[in-house]
Amino acid sequence: QVHLEESGGGSVQVGGSLTLSCQHSTTPISRYCMGWFRTVPGKEREGVAVIDGDRNAPERTTYADSVKGRFTISRDNTKPTLFLQMDNLRPEDSGTYYCAAAPRVYGNLCLANLNFGMDYYGKGTPVTVSA
Repeated sequence: QVHLEESGGGSVQVGGSLTLSCQHSTTPISRYCMGWFRTVPGKEREGVAVIDGDRNAPERTTYADSVKGRFTISRDNTKPTLFLQMDNLRPEDSGTYYCAAAPRVYGNLCLANLNFGMDYYGKGTPVTVSA
């Protein structure tokens, strides 16, 4: 069983920044396809960013069009922790953000999980962006 725990959510003004963190219970984190998803009341879950877990290839990431150039997904495999750096935040970025993981999924299949979701999710951390 994979346990994921998010932190770092909060309230921020438009244009501000937040860094979300996700503690992963299973090592090595580098072998997991991982990502961030978000939900907003009345809307379906949206994939925000995904990072590939294939150690045999250069690390690859993919992002939702709405966050490209503003959000950065990364990880520290030694801790193990997943991060989401969110800059230039907008009101439409408000929602609950979930860390997610998918074991034994690599390469393009991992990146495609941005649209399909993953096997494990944390409980979420709320983000509110106000004008």
